[in-house]
This record gives sequence, C-alpha cells and structure tokens, in this order.
Amino acid sequence: MFCQPFPRVKVLKPFRSLATVLTPPKPILPQRATFEIQNGPSYQGISFGFPKPISGEAVYTTSIVGYPESMTDPSYSGQILVFTQPIIGNIGAPSPMKDDYGLYRFLESGKIHCSGIIVSDYSAKFSHWSAIQSLGDWCIQSGIPAISGVDTRSIVTHLRDSGHAMSRINMDGPSVEQFSGQELVELDGLVNYSETTEKVPFTNPNTRHLAAEASTKAPFHIPSGPIHVALVDFGVKENILRSLVSRGVSVTVFPHDYPIQTIAKHFDGVFLSNGPGNPRMCTAAIDNLRFLLASYEGPIMGICLGHQLLALAIGAETNHLRYGNRGHNIAVEDKQTGQYIITSQNHGFAVDPATIPDDWMELYTNVNDGSNEGMCHRTRPIMSTQFHPEAKGGPRDAMYTFDNYVIECGRFKVKSAIRTAENPLAWVKNLPRERVIDVEEVKRVEKVLEKAIKKQEKKKRKSLAYFETWRCRRKIALLF
Repeated sequence: MFCQPFPRVKVLKPFRSLATVLTPPKPILPQRATFEIQNGPSYQGISFGFPKPISGEAVYTTSIVGYPESMTDPSYSGQILVFTQPIIGNIGAPSPMKDDYGLYRFLESGKIHCSGIIVSDYSAKFSHWSAIQSLGDWCIQSGIPAISGVDTRSIVTHLRDSGHAMSRINMDGPSVEQFSGQELVELDGLVNYSETTEKVPFTNPNTRHLAAEASTKAPFHIPSGPIHVALVDFGVKENILRSLVSRGVSVTVFPHDYPIQTIAKHFDGVFLSNGPGNPRMCTAAIDNLRFLLASYEGPIMGICLGHQLLALAIGAETNHLRYGNRGHNIAVEDKQTGQYIITSQNHGFAVDPATIPDDWMELYTNVNDGSNEGMCHRTRPIMSTQFHPEAKGGPRDAMYTFDNYVIECGRFKVKSAIRTAENPLAWVKNLPRERVIDVEEVKRVEKVLEKAIKKQEKKKRKSLAYFETWRCRRKIALLF
C-alpha cells in the first residue's frame, strides 16, 4: 500500500539569549577583613566586596545552588549570610532581566537584601550564559561587604552548638602580606579604603521592623487571569508572585500595614507573603488579620512570615529557633497523608504547635527538629506553610499548595454572592506594575486610592438614599 510521506517538519533552533557583560566598577585595593561572632570566635579573611564594616545576625544556608536568589531574598534582611557550599561566585551575577509578567527572571527582588556574605572560596572567574559581572563586582556596586578565605565549617559548627548570635564584619586595612600565597591583582591605581578600619558595635536586626523596610510602600498590580487575589507584602519573593500569576491569578499587592480587611470582600482570596525579622514587630498586620479572619470567608494562604503572623492572629505563639532552618533540602512530613516532601526554607522563628487553637490543626512537621511547618483551619479554606513551596532555588515538591489555593479561590469566586456587575476593583488598572519605593510614585498611588474610595462612598450613599426613598414610599402606600 502506498503511504503518504510525513510532512516536512520545520525544526526551530533554540534561542539562547546571552547577557551583556557590564563594565566592572573601579577596582578596590584588597584588604584583610575579620568576621567576628559576639561572645565567640573571630575569623580572618580577604574582602572581595564593598569594604565597609557592618553588623547583623549570623546565619548559614546549606543550599548548594542559587546564591543570587538567596542574596536577593528579602527574608535575609539584616543578616550576614554564611554559605556552607565551598565555592561561591563561579556563575557570577545574573542579569536583572524580567519575564512577561514584569518579574525578575533570575533574582528574587531588585537588590541584595542580606547585610554581608561569608564564603570559603570565592571564584573571581565566572562562567554562565546569564552572568553580566562577577559576584565581587555585584557586591561592590551594591555596597555589600563580602569575605573569602574563611573556615565556614567552623562557623557553622559554632552556630549549631551555641545557637543564633549577632556578628559583625570589620575591615583590617589594605595590607595583604600574610596572604601572599593567594593570587592578587596589581595594586597600582587601585582605591585605598583604609579609613574603613573602625569597628561597628554588635546590633540585633530583629529589634527593627524589617518587614516594613522590605515591603512595598504603596499598592501595585500584576494582571493575569480572571481570579483576583490581594497579597499583603512583608517582603515577597518574585517567584511567589510568579507562582500565582502563571496560574491565571491577577495579584494586587498591598503594603505590610494596609487594612486589608476593609477591601478583602472584593477579592477572590487573600495571600500573606514571606518576609524578614521578628513576627511580633508586625503589630498592625496582626490586628488587621484578626479583623480579616472575623469578617472574610474567602481562601487565605500564608508563607513563612505570613504563616507566623496568621498564627499570632489566632492566638498561637512563636519562638526563636536555636539556629533556624535555611537550605534547599529540608524534609517535611505531611500530617494528613504521612508522606514526606523536600522543601526550601529560610526562617529563624517558628510557630509553637502546642499553642495552636482546637479549631486549627497542624499540617506539616519538620523531620529534623520537629518544629511546626504549617497549619490549616478545620472547616474554612485557610492554610499556611513555614517552608517555601515556590522554592527558587530548591525542590518543587510542594508546588501543589499553590494549585490547591487557586482552586479554592475559583470556588469562592463562583459561589460568592458579593460579586457585582460593576467591577469594584476597576481602579487597580491605574496602579504601578512593580514594587513601589519612589516617594513621588507613592503620592500618585495614594491619589488613585483616594479617588477610588470616594467613588465607592458616593455609590454607597446613593444606594442608601434610594433605599430610604423606597422605604418611605412603602410606608405611605401601607397607609392607604
């Protein structure tokens, strides 16, 4: 039998976009630097970042990949990050390019949030298709101190034995004689930063309202599909936003202290983001969540700090872990199914499971230390996780939590009786499309919100006037 030949298939060559390498900043004279732990040991190394003294909480991450994502994660604000992976810098610093939703493709925010980094072996030579500069140049341009040549194994051992501690980075001057065995660049024409050798005092960043510092200063909106979610920003990662909008969810992001309970009824769901610092500093957000739980029947989901704030709002307690959980390979048990998933984590505080109210249940437990990793309401569509299901970097075992949340938002949208033909959220189209940090932009957004509120109040007064007129007419009709 004669067979028709297969139609010719056009083979498309994969497009590989190479990043443009930036001109490196003006070289800085290599300096000795010291990483000092309060009431603990000190470690000398070589500074390859911006030469300035800083102080912060000493934390470590066991993640093998994804140092650009970790450094730009707002949850690391105020912390000096120690990498247990020996070689750091071999992929350089990625381009700040954005995807179709206007979100950073390779970063978790628009800047480095950790106060400084400590590595064992810094690779000045980098090779990656998305890299535009070296890690050292990135740190110098961002004003972030960085030290190499330090025994990070000893640091981690001390933190695990002694618990979380405050630390600081001090510059010891430009002399590098004792490091003559290392390969150094020529010193001619380099900038001398010897005036930065004065020490800074130990400070505890958890006494600051870090979530307020990391949060957007005014609402912004990312359009996508028909489902519309309000997200309270305590320092949200880009991949949390991406995990929502890629599932057809339009997201309107509000500042950390925005009274979300006053506008939640117009949304198909509420989302509480991750963020840095002590959850008890977010007093306004906790009060807002109490009112929200009492007045809103829609789906609510929280991640990391959002999980802790939700717990505090329902009367549970939080505590400071001995050394926290930070890494990409942390096992968690699902209490409902008995299955285990590998998760990405970054937190120093946790919810005390013994204080969770009876109408709530513990959903996930950390296999290593037994700490709480999630909870849910027994009858309402409310759940939260301590770990990061969106990963970036890390495993994607828990991405199904976003699917479950979006399904609940869709159900609430269909059955909700508060939806009207008029679209009460039409004003969000006038909001910015990215996190707001500019003062002038904040003023513009405030005018948009003020105009929207006045319009809603006008409609409300009009409806009340119509109702009063109808009631008067009915009373008159009953008299006759």
